[in-house]
Amino acid sequence: MSKLKIEHGASKVRWIQLKTNVEESIANEIDLLCEWSENDRRYVINELLRFALTQDENFQKYKAEQHTEPALKNTNPKPSPSQAKPSTDIATMTANSAARTQ
Repeated sequence: MSKLKIEHGASKVRWIQLKTNVEESIANEIDLLCEWSENDRRYVINELLRFALTQDENFQKYKAEQHTEPALKNTNPKPSPSQAKPSTDIATMTANSAARTQ
């Protein structure tokens, strides 16, 4: 099993907001880890998740299978008229996406 290594100082990456709730005891541990490592919460949580995802062998096998299987869903590059989204939906999605990255 590999070890979790948290570097000092947060990295510069593109952040996407993930809204979730964690148990109070876990939040307390994360805060303590942030204090100990002198990092902000975003960085610590990302490192913890990255570490956990790489440790699960079944997930890694599934992930590898997804990358090797041909993309059957993308055989038709243009959506049919019934699949096309109205322009207002696209504008809303773009605005929501922009708001999440800020």
